[in-house]
Amino acid sequence: MDLLKIANGDNVAVALRKLSAGKTASAGASKIPVRESIPAGHKLALSDIAEGEAVIKYGFPIGRALCDIPVGAHVHSHNLATALSGERAYAYSPSERSAAGPDARALNFSGYLREDGRAGTRNEIWILPTVGCVNGLAQRIAVQANARYRKTCGGVFAFTHPYGCSQLGDDLRNTQRLLAGLADNPNASGVLVLGLGCETNGTEGLRRALRSERDGRIRFLSAQESGDEIEDVMTLIDVMAKRAAIEQRVPLTPDKLTLGLKCGGSDGFSGITANPLCGRITDALTASGGSAVLTEVPEMFGAEQILLPRCSDKDVFSRAAEMINGFKRYYLKHGQPVYENPSPGNKAGGITTLEEKSLGCVQKGGRAEVTDVLEYGGFCRRPGLSLLSGPGNDMVSSTALTAAGATLILFTTGRGTPFGAPVPTIKVSSNSELFARKPGWTDFDAGRVLGNLTFPAAACELMGLIADVASGAPTKNELNGYREIAIFKDGVTL
Repeated sequence: MDLLKIANGDNVAVALRKLSAGKTASAGASKIPVRESIPAGHKLALSDIAEGEAVIKYGFPIGRALCDIPVGAHVHSHNLATALSGERAYAYSPSERSAAGPDARALNFSGYLREDGRAGTRNEIWILPTVGCVNGLAQRIAVQANARYRKTCGGVFAFTHPYGCSQLGDDLRNTQRLLAGLADNPNASGVLVLGLGCETNGTEGLRRALRSERDGRIRFLSAQESGDEIEDVMTLIDVMAKRAAIEQRVPLTPDKLTLGLKCGGSDGFSGITANPLCGRITDALTASGGSAVLTEVPEMFGAEQILLPRCSDKDVFSRAAEMINGFKRYYLKHGQPVYENPSPGNKAGGITTLEEKSLGCVQKGGRAEVTDVLEYGGFCRRPGLSLLSGPGNDMVSSTALTAAGATLILFTTGRGTPFGAPVPTIKVSSNSELFARKPGWTDFDAGRVLGNLTFPAAACELMGLIADVASGAPTKNELNGYREIAIFKDGVTL
Protein backbone atom coordinates (compact mmCIF):
# COMPACT_ATOMS: atom_id res chain seq x y z
CA MET A 1 0.00 0.00 0.00
CA ASP A 2 1.35 3.42 -1.01
CA LEU A 3 -1.28 5.68 0.57
CA LEU A 4 -3.09 5.81 3.89
CA LYS A 5 -6.64 7.14 4.06
CA ILE A 6 -7.23 7.83 7.75
CA ALA A 7 -11.03 8.31 7.98
CA ASN A 8 -13.85 7.28 5.70
CA GLY A 9 -14.83 10.82 4.74
CA ASP A 10 -11.31 12.02 3.89
CA ASN A 11 -10.65 13.44 0.44
CA VAL A 12 -6.86 13.27 0.88
CA ALA A 13 -4.52 10.42 1.80
CA VAL A 14 -0.97 10.37 3.20
CA ALA A 15 1.90 9.06 1.09
CA LEU A 16 3.62 6.27 3.01
CA ARG A 17 6.70 6.58 0.80
CA LYS A 18 7.89 8.98 -1.86
CA LEU A 19 5.58 8.79 -4.91
CA SER A 20 6.79 9.50 -8.44
CA ALA A 21 4.82 11.45 -11.04
CA GLY A 22 3.18 9.34 -13.73
CA LYS A 23 2.90 6.27 -11.53
CA THR A 24 -0.18 4.73 -9.93
CA ALA A 25 -0.52 4.60 -6.14
CA SER A 26 -2.73 2.24 -4.14
CA ALA A 27 -5.04 3.33 -1.35
CA GLY A 28 -6.70 0.13 -0.22
CA ALA A 29 -8.53 -1.27 -3.23
CA SER A 30 -8.37 2.08 -5.06
CA LYS A 31 -5.72 3.01 -7.62
CA ILE A 32 -4.87 6.71 -7.86
CA PRO A 33 -2.84 8.25 -10.71
CA VAL A 34 0.00 10.34 -9.25
CA ARG A 35 0.20 13.67 -11.09
CA GLU A 36 3.41 14.98 -9.49
CA SER A 37 6.18 13.84 -7.18
CA ILE A 38 4.91 13.63 -3.59
CA PRO A 39 7.28 13.25 -0.60
CA ALA A 40 6.58 10.70 2.13
CA GLY A 41 4.21 12.09 4.77
CA HIS A 42 2.61 14.55 2.36
CA LYS A 43 -0.97 14.51 1.06
CA LEU A 44 -2.46 13.40 -2.25
CA ALA A 45 -5.98 14.25 -3.44
CA LEU A 46 -8.23 11.19 -3.59
CA SER A 47 -10.84 13.01 -5.67
CA ASP A 48 -11.28 16.31 -7.44
CA ILE A 49 -11.52 19.14 -4.88
CA ALA A 50 -13.08 22.41 -6.02
CA GLU A 51 -11.69 25.83 -5.15
CA GLY A 52 -13.04 26.87 -1.73
CA GLU A 53 -14.03 23.31 -0.82
CA ALA A 54 -12.96 21.85 2.51
CA VAL A 55 -10.01 19.51 2.48
CA ILE A 56 -10.77 16.63 4.85
CA LYS A 57 -8.23 14.60 6.85
CA TYR A 58 -8.81 12.68 10.11
CA GLY A 59 -12.50 13.06 9.24
CA PHE A 60 -12.39 16.84 9.82
CA PRO A 61 -11.59 19.95 7.73
CA ILE A 62 -7.93 20.96 7.70
CA GLY A 63 -8.51 24.07 5.54
CA ARG A 64 -9.88 25.09 2.17
CA ALA A 65 -8.61 24.61 -1.36
CA LEU A 66 -7.04 27.75 -2.85
CA CYS A 67 -7.78 26.50 -6.37
CA ASP A 68 -9.26 23.48 -8.11
CA ILE A 69 -7.25 20.42 -7.08
CA PRO A 70 -7.47 17.41 -9.39
CA VAL A 71 -7.38 13.82 -8.18
CA GLY A 72 -3.80 12.59 -7.71
CA ALA A 73 -2.36 16.08 -7.10
CA HIS A 74 -0.05 17.06 -4.28
CA VAL A 75 -2.03 18.93 -1.59
CA HIS A 76 0.13 21.33 0.37
CA SER A 77 0.87 25.02 0.99
CA HIS A 78 0.57 25.98 -2.69
CA ASN A 79 -3.09 24.97 -2.90
CA LEU A 80 -4.38 24.62 0.69
CA ALA A 81 -4.92 27.35 3.31
CA THR A 82 -6.23 27.46 6.86
CA ALA A 83 -9.84 28.38 7.59
CA LEU A 84 -9.06 29.49 11.18
CA SER A 85 -9.69 33.03 12.35
CA GLY A 86 -10.41 34.53 15.78
CA GLU A 87 -12.41 33.46 18.82
CA ARG A 88 -15.33 31.07 18.59
CA ALA A 89 -18.47 30.49 20.59
CA TYR A 90 -18.66 26.96 21.97
CA ALA A 91 -21.70 25.06 23.21
CA TYR A 92 -21.45 22.22 25.71
CA SER A 93 -22.55 18.98 24.06
CA PRO A 94 -21.02 16.10 25.99
CA SER A 95 -20.17 12.90 24.16
CA GLU A 96 -20.61 9.41 25.51
CA ARG A 97 -17.87 8.49 27.93
CA SER A 98 -15.19 6.32 26.37
CA ALA A 99 -14.70 2.72 27.32
CA ALA A 100 -11.79 1.69 29.50
CA GLY A 101 -8.42 1.83 27.82
CA PRO A 102 -5.94 -1.02 27.35
CA ASP A 103 -4.81 -3.06 30.34
CA ALA A 104 -2.47 -0.80 32.32
CA ARG A 105 -0.85 -3.41 34.55
CA ALA A 106 2.26 -3.10 32.38
CA LEU A 107 2.61 0.43 33.84
CA ASN A 108 3.31 -0.84 37.37
CA PHE A 109 6.64 0.69 38.43
CA SER A 110 9.01 1.20 41.34
CA GLY A 111 9.15 4.81 42.49
CA TYR A 112 9.73 7.09 45.44
CA LEU A 113 6.62 7.61 47.55
CA ARG A 114 6.50 11.11 49.07
CA GLU A 115 4.78 12.31 52.24
CA ASP A 116 1.78 13.76 50.39
CA GLY A 117 1.03 10.47 48.61
CA ARG A 118 2.51 11.46 45.26
CA ALA A 119 5.35 9.47 43.72
CA GLY A 120 8.58 10.43 42.00
CA THR A 121 10.30 8.49 39.24
CA ARG A 122 13.64 10.03 40.26
CA ASN A 123 15.28 11.00 43.57
CA GLU A 124 17.32 14.07 42.65
CA ILE A 125 18.35 17.40 44.14
CA TRP A 126 17.33 20.44 42.12
CA ILE A 127 18.77 23.96 42.31
CA LEU A 128 16.30 26.65 41.18
CA PRO A 129 17.62 30.21 40.78
CA THR A 130 15.07 32.88 41.57
CA VAL A 131 16.84 35.21 39.13
CA GLY A 132 19.20 34.91 36.17
CA CYS A 133 21.93 36.79 38.04
CA VAL A 134 22.81 33.66 40.03
CA ASN A 135 22.77 31.22 37.11
CA GLY A 136 26.55 30.86 37.05
CA LEU A 137 26.62 30.34 40.79
CA ALA A 138 23.91 27.68 40.55
CA GLN A 139 25.82 25.81 37.84
CA ARG A 140 29.07 25.99 39.82
CA ILE A 141 27.33 24.59 42.89
CA ALA A 142 25.78 21.76 40.87
CA VAL A 143 29.20 20.70 39.57
CA GLN A 144 30.71 20.68 43.05
CA ALA A 145 27.71 18.95 44.62
CA ASN A 146 27.65 16.23 41.96
CA ALA A 147 31.30 15.48 42.59
CA ARG A 148 30.47 14.95 46.25
CA TYR A 149 26.96 13.47 46.26
CA ARG A 150 26.35 11.77 42.90
CA LYS A 151 26.46 8.31 44.49
CA THR A 152 24.08 9.20 47.32
CA CYS A 153 21.27 10.67 45.20
CA GLY A 154 20.14 10.65 41.60
CA GLY A 155 22.21 13.73 40.82
CA VAL A 156 22.25 17.47 41.50
CA PHE A 157 20.86 19.65 38.69
CA ALA A 158 20.72 23.42 38.26
CA PHE A 159 17.87 24.70 36.07
CA THR A 160 18.82 28.18 34.93
CA HIS A 161 16.69 30.88 33.28
CA PRO A 162 17.05 34.62 32.50
CA TYR A 163 14.08 35.96 34.49
CA GLY A 164 13.11 36.85 38.05
CA CYS A 165 13.99 40.54 37.96
CA SER A 166 12.77 43.56 35.97
CA GLN A 167 9.33 41.90 35.73
CA LEU A 168 5.93 43.21 36.79
CA GLY A 169 2.38 42.01 37.40
CA ASP A 170 1.22 38.77 35.78
CA ASP A 171 4.58 38.32 34.09
CA LEU A 172 6.33 38.15 37.47
CA ARG A 173 3.58 35.97 38.93
CA ASN A 174 3.95 33.52 36.04
CA THR A 175 7.66 33.19 36.78
CA GLN A 176 6.97 32.66 40.46
CA ARG A 177 4.21 30.10 39.88
CA LEU A 178 6.30 28.17 37.36
CA LEU A 179 9.34 27.98 39.66
CA ALA A 180 7.10 27.09 42.62
CA GLY A 181 5.63 24.25 40.55
CA LEU A 182 9.09 22.93 39.70
CA ALA A 183 10.04 23.02 43.38
CA ASP A 184 6.94 20.96 44.13
CA ASN A 185 7.70 18.17 41.61
CA PRO A 186 8.04 14.83 43.44
CA ASN A 187 11.04 13.81 41.31
CA ALA A 188 13.08 16.20 43.46
CA SER A 189 13.96 14.70 46.82
CA GLY A 190 15.33 18.09 47.79
CA VAL A 191 15.22 21.58 46.29
CA LEU A 192 17.49 24.55 46.87
CA VAL A 193 15.87 27.87 45.95
CA LEU A 194 18.87 30.11 45.28
CA GLY A 195 18.31 33.87 45.27
CA LEU A 196 20.52 36.92 44.94
CA GLY A 197 18.79 39.21 47.43
CA CYS A 198 17.74 42.32 45.52
CA GLU A 199 15.52 40.82 42.79
CA THR A 200 11.76 41.29 42.45
CA ASN A 201 11.35 37.51 42.58
CA GLY A 202 13.08 37.16 45.93
CA THR A 203 13.15 33.98 47.96
CA GLU A 204 10.32 35.16 50.22
CA GLY A 205 8.06 35.96 47.29
CA LEU A 206 8.71 32.55 45.81
CA ARG A 207 8.16 30.97 49.20
CA ARG A 208 4.67 32.49 49.32
CA ALA A 209 3.92 31.02 45.89
CA LEU A 210 4.61 27.46 47.06
CA ARG A 211 1.79 25.07 47.84
CA SER A 212 3.93 23.75 50.69
CA GLU A 213 7.57 23.40 51.64
CA ARG A 214 7.21 19.63 51.31
CA ASP A 215 8.10 18.65 54.85
CA GLY A 216 11.34 20.61 54.75
CA ARG A 217 12.47 19.31 51.37
CA ILE A 218 12.68 22.89 50.00
CA ARG A 219 15.45 25.13 51.37
CA PHE A 220 16.24 28.79 50.60
CA LEU A 221 19.37 30.90 50.41
CA SER A 222 19.99 34.51 49.30
CA ALA A 223 23.59 34.89 48.18
CA GLN A 224 23.94 38.55 49.20
CA GLU A 225 23.10 37.64 52.79
CA SER A 226 25.73 34.90 53.02
CA GLY A 227 29.38 35.41 53.93
CA ASP A 228 30.42 32.32 51.96
CA GLU A 229 27.50 31.27 49.77
CA ILE A 230 29.28 28.17 48.43
CA GLU A 231 29.94 26.80 51.91
CA ASP A 232 26.43 27.65 53.13
CA VAL A 233 24.80 26.07 50.10
CA MET A 234 26.87 22.89 50.40
CA THR A 235 25.77 22.61 54.03
CA LEU A 236 22.12 22.70 52.91
CA ILE A 237 22.72 20.22 50.10
CA ASP A 238 24.52 17.89 52.51
CA VAL A 239 21.29 17.62 54.53
CA MET A 240 19.29 16.95 51.36
CA ALA A 241 21.74 14.33 50.12
CA LYS A 242 21.63 12.43 53.42
CA ARG A 243 17.85 12.32 53.21
CA ALA A 244 17.91 11.20 49.59
CA ALA A 245 20.43 8.47 50.39
CA ILE A 246 18.04 6.64 52.70
CA GLU A 247 15.02 6.83 50.42
CA GLN A 248 14.25 3.67 48.48
CA ARG A 249 12.06 2.74 45.54
CA VAL A 250 8.86 0.86 46.36
CA PRO A 251 6.42 -1.02 44.10
CA LEU A 252 3.69 1.32 42.83
CA THR A 253 0.61 1.06 40.62
CA PRO A 254 -0.25 3.29 37.61
CA ASP A 255 -2.49 5.59 39.67
CA LYS A 256 0.72 7.05 41.14
CA LEU A 257 2.03 8.11 37.73
CA THR A 258 1.56 11.58 36.24
CA LEU A 259 2.43 11.61 32.56
CA GLY A 260 3.09 14.75 30.48
CA LEU A 261 2.18 14.67 26.78
CA LYS A 262 4.14 16.73 24.25
CA CYS A 263 5.08 16.73 20.57
CA GLY A 264 7.84 18.65 18.82
CA GLY A 265 9.16 18.64 15.29
CA SER A 266 5.99 16.90 14.09
CA ASP A 267 5.66 15.53 10.58
CA GLY A 268 2.93 14.05 8.43
CA PHE A 269 3.19 10.72 10.28
CA SER A 270 2.95 12.12 13.82
CA GLY A 271 -0.85 12.07 13.88
CA ILE A 272 -0.93 8.57 12.37
CA THR A 273 1.66 6.69 14.44
CA ALA A 274 3.28 8.26 17.50
CA ASN A 275 0.45 10.50 18.73
CA PRO A 276 -2.39 7.94 18.56
CA LEU A 277 -0.04 5.40 20.13
CA CYS A 278 0.49 7.78 23.06
CA GLY A 279 -3.29 8.22 23.12
CA ARG A 280 -3.62 4.52 23.89
CA ILE A 281 -1.22 4.98 26.79
CA THR A 282 -3.30 7.93 28.04
CA ASP A 283 -6.45 5.81 27.90
CA ALA A 284 -4.82 2.96 29.81
CA LEU A 285 -3.30 5.23 32.45
CA THR A 286 -6.39 7.34 33.13
CA ALA A 287 -8.68 4.30 33.21
CA SER A 288 -6.46 2.99 36.02
CA GLY A 289 -6.69 6.16 38.09
CA GLY A 290 -3.51 7.78 36.81
CA SER A 291 -3.07 11.32 35.49
CA ALA A 292 -2.10 12.68 32.09
CA VAL A 293 -1.51 16.32 31.17
CA LEU A 294 -1.88 17.70 27.63
CA THR A 295 -0.70 21.21 26.77
CA GLU A 296 0.17 23.25 23.61
CA VAL A 297 -3.06 25.22 23.44
CA PRO A 298 -2.40 26.69 19.95
CA GLU A 299 -2.25 23.10 18.74
CA MET A 300 -5.80 22.60 19.95
CA PHE A 301 -7.08 25.30 17.55
CA GLY A 302 -9.10 23.51 14.90
CA ALA A 303 -9.36 20.32 16.96
CA GLU A 304 -11.57 21.61 19.78
CA GLN A 305 -14.41 19.42 18.49
CA ILE A 306 -12.44 16.37 19.65
CA LEU A 307 -11.57 17.62 23.17
CA LEU A 308 -14.48 19.79 24.35
CA PRO A 309 -17.24 17.14 24.18
CA ARG A 310 -15.13 14.95 26.47
CA CYS A 311 -15.11 17.47 29.35
CA SER A 312 -16.40 15.86 32.55
CA ASP A 313 -18.90 18.63 33.32
CA LYS A 314 -20.00 22.08 32.23
CA ASP A 315 -17.52 23.88 34.50
CA VAL A 316 -14.55 22.02 33.00
CA PHE A 317 -15.97 22.69 29.52
CA SER A 318 -16.32 26.43 30.21
CA ARG A 319 -12.75 26.68 31.48
CA ALA A 320 -11.43 24.70 28.52
CA ALA A 321 -13.29 26.90 26.03
CA GLU A 322 -12.02 30.03 27.77
CA MET A 323 -8.46 28.69 27.75
CA ILE A 324 -8.63 28.21 23.97
CA ASN A 325 -10.23 31.60 23.28
CA GLY A 326 -7.91 33.26 25.78
CA PHE A 327 -4.85 32.01 23.90
CA LYS A 328 -6.34 33.33 20.67
CA ARG A 329 -6.75 36.74 22.34
CA TYR A 330 -3.07 36.58 23.31
CA TYR A 331 -2.15 36.21 19.64
CA LEU A 332 -4.53 38.94 18.51
CA LYS A 333 -3.33 41.34 21.24
CA HIS A 334 0.11 41.18 19.66
CA GLY A 335 -1.27 41.66 16.16
CA GLN A 336 -0.53 38.09 15.10
CA PRO A 337 -2.88 35.66 13.31
CA VAL A 338 -4.01 32.64 15.31
CA TYR A 339 -3.00 30.15 12.63
CA GLU A 340 0.75 30.83 12.12
CA ASN A 341 1.91 27.75 14.01
CA PRO A 342 3.26 25.01 11.70
CA SER A 343 7.04 25.47 11.59
CA PRO A 344 9.22 25.14 8.49
CA GLY A 345 10.11 21.64 9.67
CA ASN A 346 6.45 20.73 10.12
CA LYS A 347 5.73 21.86 6.57
CA ALA A 348 8.70 20.01 5.13
CA GLY A 349 7.38 16.90 6.88
CA GLY A 350 3.96 17.21 5.25
CA ILE A 351 1.87 19.33 7.65
CA THR A 352 0.22 22.27 5.89
CA THR A 353 -2.19 24.04 8.24
CA LEU A 354 -2.67 24.50 11.96
CA GLU A 355 -5.93 22.54 11.79
CA GLU A 356 -4.03 19.57 10.38
CA LYS A 357 -1.30 19.86 13.02
CA SER A 358 -3.87 20.20 15.82
CA LEU A 359 -5.95 17.21 14.74
CA GLY A 360 -2.81 15.10 14.91
CA CYS A 361 -1.54 16.69 18.12
CA VAL A 362 -4.64 16.10 20.29
CA GLN A 363 -4.55 12.39 19.53
CA LYS A 364 -2.01 12.11 22.36
CA GLY A 365 -5.01 12.60 24.66
CA GLY A 366 -6.64 9.42 23.33
CA ARG A 367 -10.34 9.19 24.21
CA ALA A 368 -9.88 9.99 27.88
CA GLU A 369 -12.30 12.16 29.82
CA VAL A 370 -11.07 15.73 30.34
CA THR A 371 -11.29 16.16 34.10
CA ASP A 372 -9.57 19.50 34.70
CA VAL A 373 -8.15 22.65 33.10
CA LEU A 374 -4.96 24.14 34.53
CA GLU A 375 -3.60 27.67 34.25
CA TYR A 376 0.04 28.17 33.29
CA GLY A 377 2.03 27.28 36.40
CA GLY A 378 -0.90 25.28 37.77
CA PHE A 379 -0.54 21.76 39.16
CA CYS A 380 -2.33 18.53 38.38
CA ARG A 381 -5.11 18.05 40.93
CA ARG A 382 -7.28 15.25 39.60
CA PRO A 383 -6.87 11.84 37.98
CA GLY A 384 -7.78 11.70 34.31
CA LEU A 385 -6.74 13.99 31.47
CA SER A 386 -5.98 17.62 32.35
CA LEU A 387 -5.54 20.41 29.79
CA LEU A 388 -2.73 22.81 30.70
CA SER A 389 -2.45 26.35 29.36
CA GLY A 390 0.83 26.85 27.53
CA PRO A 391 2.26 27.58 24.09
CA GLY A 392 3.47 25.07 21.53
CA ASN A 393 7.14 25.94 22.13
CA ASP A 394 8.91 22.73 23.16
CA MET A 395 10.99 24.06 26.04
CA VAL A 396 8.30 26.31 27.52
CA SER A 397 5.53 23.72 27.37
CA SER A 398 7.69 20.82 28.63
CA THR A 399 8.76 22.97 31.58
CA ALA A 400 5.11 23.77 32.30
CA LEU A 401 4.30 20.04 32.25
CA THR A 402 7.05 19.45 34.80
CA ALA A 403 5.74 22.28 36.99
CA ALA A 404 2.25 20.76 36.74
CA GLY A 405 3.60 17.61 38.38
CA ALA A 406 4.51 15.34 35.46
CA THR A 407 7.18 12.90 36.58
CA LEU A 408 7.77 11.58 33.07
CA ILE A 409 7.04 13.06 29.61
CA LEU A 410 6.12 11.27 26.39
CA PHE A 411 7.53 13.46 23.63
CA THR A 412 6.61 12.52 20.05
CA THR A 413 8.66 13.78 17.13
CA GLY A 414 8.94 13.28 13.40
CA ARG A 415 11.94 15.51 12.75
CA GLY A 416 13.95 14.79 15.90
CA THR A 417 15.26 16.92 18.77
CA PRO A 418 17.88 16.36 21.51
CA PHE A 419 15.95 18.48 24.03
CA GLY A 420 14.98 17.10 27.42
CA ALA A 421 12.84 18.40 30.28
CA PRO A 422 13.88 18.26 33.96
CA VAL A 423 11.99 14.94 34.19
CA PRO A 424 12.70 11.85 32.03
CA THR A 425 11.62 12.64 28.47
CA ILE A 426 10.84 9.58 26.33
CA LYS A 427 11.25 10.49 22.65
CA VAL A 428 8.82 8.58 20.45
CA SER A 429 9.69 8.81 16.74
CA SER A 430 6.80 8.93 14.30
CA ASN A 431 8.81 7.30 11.52
CA SER A 432 11.38 4.52 11.49
CA GLU A 433 13.85 6.50 9.37
CA LEU A 434 14.33 9.03 12.19
CA PHE A 435 14.74 6.29 14.78
CA ALA A 436 17.46 4.64 12.66
CA ARG A 437 19.20 7.93 11.84
CA LYS A 438 19.12 9.44 15.37
CA PRO A 439 19.53 6.59 17.86
CA GLY A 440 21.16 8.97 20.33
CA TRP A 441 18.05 11.14 20.45
CA THR A 442 15.12 8.72 20.27
CA ASP A 443 13.85 6.07 22.68
CA PHE A 444 10.99 4.34 20.83
CA ASP A 445 10.12 3.72 17.18
CA ALA A 446 6.38 4.21 16.59
CA GLY A 447 6.87 4.16 12.83
CA ARG A 448 6.76 0.37 12.99
CA VAL A 449 2.94 0.45 13.24
CA LEU A 450 2.98 1.28 9.52
CA GLY A 451 4.55 -2.16 9.02
CA ASN A 452 3.86 -5.42 10.79
CA LEU A 453 3.61 -4.12 14.38
CA THR A 454 0.00 -3.71 15.55
CA PHE A 455 -1.10 -0.79 17.71
CA PRO A 456 -1.97 -3.09 20.67
CA ALA A 457 1.47 -4.71 20.51
CA ALA A 458 3.19 -1.32 20.18
CA ALA A 459 1.20 0.05 23.14
CA CYS A 460 2.20 -2.93 25.28
CA GLU A 461 5.85 -2.43 24.30
CA LEU A 462 5.73 1.32 25.00
CA MET A 463 4.07 0.75 28.39
CA GLY A 464 6.92 -1.59 29.26
CA LEU A 465 9.44 1.12 28.37
CA ILE A 466 7.52 3.69 30.42
CA ALA A 467 7.52 1.36 33.43
CA ASP A 468 11.26 0.74 33.04
CA VAL A 469 12.00 4.48 32.80
CA ALA A 470 9.70 5.27 35.74
CA SER A 471 11.62 2.63 37.69
CA GLY A 472 14.98 4.23 36.93
CA ALA A 473 16.12 3.27 33.42
CA PRO A 474 17.64 6.39 31.81
CA THR A 475 16.18 8.05 28.73
CA LYS A 476 18.41 9.33 25.94
CA ASN A 477 18.08 12.93 27.14
CA GLU A 478 19.29 11.85 30.59
CA LEU A 479 22.20 9.86 29.19
CA ASN A 480 23.22 12.90 27.14
CA GLY A 481 22.77 15.35 30.03
CA TYR A 482 20.15 17.35 28.11
CA ARG A 483 17.83 18.82 30.77
CA GLU A 484 16.59 22.39 30.45
CA ILE A 485 13.81 24.77 31.39
CA ALA A 486 12.23 27.81 29.75
CA ILE A 487 9.68 30.22 31.21
CA PHE A 488 6.80 31.82 29.32
CA LYS A 489 7.23 35.61 29.22
CA ASP A 490 4.49 38.05 28.28
CA GLY A 491 5.26 41.47 29.68
CA VAL A 492 7.62 44.44 29.77
CA THR A 493 11.20 44.24 30.98
CA LEU A 494 12.17 47.16 33.20
